[in-house]
Amino acid sequence: MKAVYDRILDMRGNLITVQANGVSLGELARVDLQDGRSVYASVLRIEGEKVQLQVFQNTRGIATNDRVSFLKREMQAVYGDSLLGRRLNGAGVPVDGGPDIRGESINIGGPSFNPVKRIIPRDMVRTNIPMIDMFNCLVKSQKIPIFSVPGEPYNQLLMRIANQTDADVVVIGGMGLTFKEYQAFIDNAEQSGSIDKTVMFVHRATDPAVECLLVPDMALACAEQFAIHNKHVMVLLTDMTAFADAIKEIAVTMDQVPSNRGYPGSLYSDLASRYEKAVLIEGAGSITVVGVTTMPGDDVTHPIPDNTGYITEGQFYLHHRQIDPFGSLSRLKQLVIGKVTREDHGDLANAMIRLYAESKKARERQGMGFKLSKWDEKLLNFSFLFEERMMDLEVNLSIEEALDLGWRTLAECFDASEKKKKKGLLDKYWPWQKSN
Repeated sequence: MKAVYDRILDMRGNLITVQANGVSLGELARVDLQDGRSVYASVLRIEGEKVQLQVFQNTRGIATNDRVSFLKREMQAVYGDSLLGRRLNGAGVPVDGGPDIRGESINIGGPSFNPVKRIIPRDMVRTNIPMIDMFNCLVKSQKIPIFSVPGEPYNQLLMRIANQTDADVVVIGGMGLTFKEYQAFIDNAEQSGSIDKTVMFVHRATDPAVECLLVPDMALACAEQFAIHNKHVMVLLTDMTAFADAIKEIAVTMDQVPSNRGYPGSLYSDLASRYEKAVLIEGAGSITVVGVTTMPGDDVTHPIPDNTGYITEGQFYLHHRQIDPFGSLSRLKQLVIGKVTREDHGDLANAMIRLYAESKKARERQGMGFKLSKWDEKLLNFSFLFEERMMDLEVNLSIEEALDLGWRTLAECFDASEKKKKKGLLDKYWPWQKSN
């Protein structure tokens, strides 16, 4: 039997307090308003008989004598194949004008997948973006952020990944999106033809902050079910900074003692519990998580990117509209380079990055007016071609095409004798007819 209470003791922001017994943390409640509407809330804190609830929608219109019913279950999402192609808000309610989602009800925000059923990552996720596939491979079940600053095309990069990935299902979790950004994701999915394998959970900037907290949990709970049913899932989250700011806002409302820069001390575990959902399941599918983190003031020591860096397995650093090869790192790439990809992958990628680093020094010498050597001129030519052919975010190449283009680029700029490469690789892959 559901317990019903008809007195709300306190209302503050999106939080309400009632006097109740026999409830548990995370339990779902329904608040029935006098105008006939109902809103849902979740138990956030229990102090004796005082129960503090977090309302998922706006609290406008709630009166102190409204009825609060505890439903003896947690917040749930609905999983089913009918999810594909749909758009939902943070509460899991369709916002695309379509019918209700029919399927299995699943709890959200549960623990990470059973470690006993996890296996070591061994497969590459193809994105056809050379700066990812060739230089910092994305591996199935990897969790990795995109560190950027406001104004960079990080959402466009996510759209490219969504369009070009070989994953079976793409789950997009948007937090704090403007209408323009929200519409851009919709238009991209429809125009690219990826809509039939895409699910979107969206919190817009005008929606209550509490819904922002639900978006990653909704997205990851559904992704886990797809993975259990033998699907390889790509989860794209943007912007995790908006998620952390929503946590901060709720914590301030609850009078929690703040930690670093006003964020609660639970920030690390709040982020980790979401990223740790990435998994490769034995005998089933996988979840790969890519999350955008915008860094205020381009400050990598800010609590959000700082904590994220300890949780994830590398990062893509989006800087000046390019994925920066020096700030980016994939800690799992060694599991697939030369094993899943071609034998020349590792040596070629290392050589190109080393030459690009040398070209930066040549640019500095050029900028200071020093006389350039023939080697410097070759480096500058290579730098121009590398940025045009590899670093441009519009480039769409398979890993095999990117490797072939890498060899051609080296041959256009250098002699084979100048490259300290294994003779077997040079004989097999160097395009001799194009070499100087």
